[in-house]
Amino acid sequence: MIHGADTSFLVAVELVSHARHGQSRTLLDRFLRSGDRFALVPQVLAEFVHVVTDPRRCAHPLSMSTALDRAEALWNATETIQLVPDVSAADQFFTWMRQYRLGRKRLLDTLLAATFHVAGIRSIVTLNQSDFKLFGDFTIHQP
Repeated sequence: MIHGADTSFLVAVELVSHARHGQSRTLLDRFLRSGDRFALVPQVLAEFVHVVTDPRRCAHPLSMSTALDRAEALWNATETIQLVPDVSAADQFFTWMRQYRLGRKRLLDTLLAATFHVAGIRSIVTLNQSDFKLFGDFTIHQP
């Protein structure tokens, strides 16, 4: 199975000090043992770097160099499927933004969901279930 990876999950897996680190690592390990793969998009990796280097969000933030190395390793991992939004994802994004009357705080997650949706990915791993539940097309895995 292929799971779309959200930033919140990647951050929890990475940061030992994160409150949901243990549960996130356990879920990741279970999926990997099952041979599952993960879809990643560049904007999730950029947000991951932004969060894990922010001293206001992390007790022990990573250096920019370390964060970029970790993000690049995730992007190039054998269990990663690299996705980028395409024209169909943009069209789905606009449709959902209008259909659900979403505001500016929902832009990035809606584009992410649209990208997964048009790629046929119906499973998302996230700590923020409410960001994706609205669209109804996804099975949400929350550690």
